[in-house]
Amino acid sequence: MVDEDKRSTLRRFAAVGAAGPLSQLPSSDDGGSETRDAISGYVASTPGAHFSKLRDDLKLATGEAQHHLRRLVEDGVVEAHRDGDYRRFFPAGRFSDLERVALSYLRRETPRGMLRELLRDPDASGGALAESLGVSRPTVSKYATELERAGVLSREDGYAVESPETVLMLLVRYAESFDAETAEFAAEAADFVSYAP
Repeated sequence: MVDEDKRSTLRRFAAVGAAGPLSQLPSSDDGGSETRDAISGYVASTPGAHFSKLRDDLKLATGEAQHHLRRLVEDGVVEAHRDGDYRRFFPAGRFSDLERVALSYLRRETPRGMLRELLRDPDASGGALAESLGVSRPTVSKYATELERAGVLSREDGYAVESPETVLMLLVRYAESFDAETAEFAAEAADFVSYAP
């Protein structure tokens, strides 16, 4: 029996993949082009997603997802980047190193919340971030160290987002692929942008 829910999900993301810049997929004789279109559409709309999230969101079997991702990487359509224990996937050639690193951290709940809150309030302290996010101060400190090492955060004089325009653009552009708080943040984003001619 065909899983209609899976088919519907694949078709929705395949439409994104077929309409987008990743649609120049080599033709396939293994019947997997709809699945590969769906994966490329998913990666285009959810850049930086790790394998398990992609597999689960598209309702694919592990081997099926591995096979099609391997083909997409070999064909130069998708790039895979190692992020600690995760392999994260991006449309090939579309993001700078900084953008890939930032997206990798934005895919994690606590770092995303920290960056979001620091864009809202650049003077927020570690204690204020911990309280706002409902985490401990050591957790904020741990992620601040990682974000600083990755070049996304500075801790020179308090906390400051490095390349805030880039981080803001990624949060706004891909807000729907993160969470409800980020979608709400994106709707308010104009309030955080100042124009000084």
